[in-house]
Amino acid sequence: MEYGIIGLAILLLDIWALYNVWTGGSSVGSKILWSAVILILPVVGLILWFLLGPRGSVTTA
Repeated sequence: MEYGIIGLAILLLDIWALYNVWTGGSSVGSKILWSAVILILPVVGLILWFLLGPRGSVTTA
């Protein structure tokens, strides 16, 4: 039963990550690449996207 809950959590986080990838302002190629990584490697792809993915714009004065 524990694996089912963990699997569901990973699925929901992957869906959230894919939504953020496709609603972000990146190029289409970047969106396709991140989507492929997240779909092929769900756990590792999610972690990589969280650590290396595009961030919101930060303005410096």
